[in-house]
Amino acid sequence: MLAWGKWLRSRGWLSVLIACLIAAGPATVDAAAKKGDGKRPAATSVSKGKKAAGKRPVARKAKAAPRAKTKAKKQVVTASAKQRGKSSVRRVAAVVPARPSYGHAFGLHETADPLGLKSSVALVVDQDTGEVLINKNAQAVLPIASLTKLMTALVVIEAQQPLDEVLTITAEDVDTEKGSSSRLALGTRLTRGEMLHLALMSSENRAANALGRHYPGGLPAFVEAMNRKARELGMQDTRYVEPTGLSSRNQSTARDLALLVKAAYQYPLIRELSTSPEYGVAIGKRQLHYRNTNGLVYKDDWDIGLQKTGYISEAGRCLVMQAQLAGRKLIMVFLDSAGRYSRIGDAERVRRWIEELDFSRDMETEDGDPMPRVTS
Repeated sequence: MLAWGKWLRSRGWLSVLIACLIAAGPATVDAAAKKGDGKRPAATSVSKGKKAAGKRPVARKAKAAPRAKTKAKKQVVTASAKQRGKSSVRRVAAVVPARPSYGHAFGLHETADPLGLKSSVALVVDQDTGEVLINKNAQAVLPIASLTKLMTALVVIEAQQPLDEVLTITAEDVDTEKGSSSRLALGTRLTRGEMLHLALMSSENRAANALGRHYPGGLPAFVEAMNRKARELGMQDTRYVEPTGLSSRNQSTARDLALLVKAAYQYPLIRELSTSPEYGVAIGKRQLHYRNTNGLVYKDDWDIGLQKTGYISEAGRCLVMQAQLAGRKLIMVFLDSAGRYSRIGDAERVRRWIEELDFSRDMETEDGDPMPRVTS
């Protein structure tokens, strides 16, 4: 100790202080690594430690190794984000595959047809004669999503409830089945006619549920009336459990839906409300603008008399229409279309096919043979 004291006095206190700071340097870097500096990996402290290997115990370097491995595991996602050109660190969410529709689960999409339709189910019928022009899995029983609202409208109109009566959106109208959103807030007050318009044109779920809830006897009586009307129309394979179509238990066939379209077409109000391109309603001091969910109603080259779209994951994209093509009134049903615009594309494909055939009323060729049909 006496020798150490003499050495300190000979060197001076300033030199001692500098020596202490140099010795503490690597420990400071190592402490920063312990704090988890995300800008540099833990290997940095190991690299600096090599320069002072003679001054640092080997045990300290051994402690740094587990930290380096832990950080390496955390950096896997970060590295993939940087490879995509991202400047900031982001978590990569797990990819959850979309739930297949019932039609895809049953293999209906594998059914081939000459037109290359994307819908698993398709039916085109002459409205006046009942002649079937296209039949693809028309007997399959599937969820029908918001096509349900066509029956909802039919029951409301045939009940002759006043269209100017004001209805109120309540918590009972909130979607607890799918958690879908709505622009109609709780407490919104609209007439029955306005609710009917929104349900048919823009597929507003809360409006459709409010229509059923304000039926005499409430929702249970309304659903019973829906099923009773279905039986009356001969819709043998159809069942309703609620008025919106959010439930996958609302099921039908293309054949049954063609009967529903034909019946609903008899009411001018349903034709008008379902095909109007746009509609606005006053909510207090605000004006809400809605658009039709079927893009074909905006096209001048389509003569559509009635339409309704639908979608839930179990049903796929759905569409029913009454349209005049090649001088004929046709009812078209498309169920379980996979892509967002595939049902519209199928309608266009059917239209081109019909116009190319140049149908005549007797449906015969110059040789007297029947015109071709599409069946699957």
